[in-house]
Amino acid sequence: MKILGIIPARYASTRFPGKPLHLIAGKPLIQHVVERCQTASALAEVIVATDDARIADMARKFCRVEMTSDQHPSGTDRIAEVISRCECDAAVNIQGDEPLIDPGVVNAVANALAGSPMSTAATPIHDLAEYDNPNVVKVVVNVAGRALYFSRRTIPFVRDAASRPIAEQLAAFPFLKHLGIYGYRRETLLSLVKFPVSALEAAEKLEQLRALDHGIQIAVVRVKHDSIGVDVPADVERVEKLLRR
Repeated sequence: MKILGIIPARYASTRFPGKPLHLIAGKPLIQHVVERCQTASALAEVIVATDDARIADMARKFCRVEMTSDQHPSGTDRIAEVISRCECDAAVNIQGDEPLIDPGVVNAVANALAGSPMSTAATPIHDLAEYDNPNVVKVVVNVAGRALYFSRRTIPFVRDAASRPIAEQLAAFPFLKHLGIYGYRRETLLSLVKFPVSALEAAEKLEQLRALDHGIQIAVVRVKHDSIGVDVPADVERVEKLLRR
């Protein structure tokens, strides 16, 4: 199976304009992501998908670039445009703001596509602050390792521990935090982006619910690695300290 790693990148960002080009430890953010993904053995190639000439000019120095429309509502749609004109069997959608992404996670998500039309990753929740945080998306899976549901709410509701402190609730069930990386078989993604926004997707503002709404199975690989992204300029110093380690 030929699997492409595709990193959607845009210049405009409400909280951090020009983020992909911002220097972190002497390199543009997007370069850190690309170079780590290039060590993932399951990927045939790593591509930056962008509609911005400044990002394209920089990224061409270290990887292939595909220019895309500036009208896409999401990175998923941007990736669909790329694979529609590329020879491949599948693609992994990789966040362009995670300079510490683990190539092992990329491999796990890519390899899961051998047995599922779509895949993603999750990691156990240990931080008490993430338990009720709506920005930390939770996922529940069945015994076969397929996603049952994703939510910004803490799921499942553990009735017998509901009145206990959060630390005890976390100890009562292996809650999973969803990581924003997705694998798609080519035909699955090209079909998915043609479906209208579903009611669940609109309610939770989570586009993976569109797939579940249309009966697309999502394999969830459990990993120990947690995502560490650069969302705002203040995150840069924190990431640089981790890189120095």
